[in-house]
Amino acid sequence: METLHKIGRRKTAVARVYLSEGKGNITVNKKELNNYFPTGTLQYKVNQPLVLTNNEGNFDINVNVYGGGITGQAEAIRLALSRAMCELDEENRGILKPEGLLTRDPRMVERKKFGQKKARKKFQFSKR
Repeated sequence: METLHKIGRRKTAVARVYLSEGKGNITVNKKELNNYFPTGTLQYKVNQPLVLTNNEGNFDINVNVYGGGITGQAEAIRLALSRAMCELDEENRGILKPEGLLTRDPRMVERKKFGQKKARKKFQFSKR
């Protein structure tokens, strides 16, 4: 099997995942997964597609991710890995689709409008 390349996005984060046969090493931006994502929740999000399809430890995964925050990056990696699992075996689609792992989350930050404090919040009005 040659290297499989997939892209995942979430908010402004973009993740490029390169999947190849191996022992289960996951490298994110040239760091180990546990060093790049220190919390267990983020590590769980990244590993979720592998655990659901019983593929943890089967592949070496190299990830380049940029943009957004740490949670958006983890969810972008999760989407890219889910897409890669579906490309490897079409049966994985039936496992990942009900969990919502193949859906690109379209929610983005709403822009700040002029004359307002934030996107929706207004400046306080006083009657003086």
